[in-house]
Amino acid sequence: MLDSQPVDTAQKFNTMQIELVRVDDAFHFEAVGMSGVKQHMDAATDIGGHNEGARPMEMLLMGLAGCTAIDVILILQKQKLTIDDFRLKVDGLREKGATPAPFQKIHITYLLKGQLDPDKVKRAIDLSMDKYCSATAQFRPSAEITYSFEIA
Repeated sequence: MLDSQPVDTAQKFNTMQIELVRVDDAFHFEAVGMSGVKQHMDAATDIGGHNEGARPMEMLLMGLAGCTAIDVILILQKQKLTIDDFRLKVDGLREKGATPAPFQKIHITYLLKGQLDPDKVKRAIDLSMDKYCSATAQFRPSAEITYSFEIA
């Protein structure tokens, strides 16, 4: 039997909301979240898109990259380390011709510049991957996530 008592979600959950609006008569969309920043999405031209925005699956990888980047930078900053440049490359593998086609393997390459201790960089990335990054937690049930890093 289901519990019919209402749950006060405001006390238990953080709410996130976006709005998606169709921009043209094809597949160009504008999405805006609670931050108020607008993002554009579009479909591939071979299905009628106009290449006016990122593909939804690209945005998932961008979210993963942004999530782990914020974690790693914050951890390294707390250690009083100076990062001269920080970049990520993310490669996602999906099965060709499958529907749906979730990511099965994801590899993140962290590219850092600065006087950085490789052991501390590795530890920061491990903490992001294993403990802090919510986007990583979303992908883990369906995708193998690996990483490498380079310090210049």
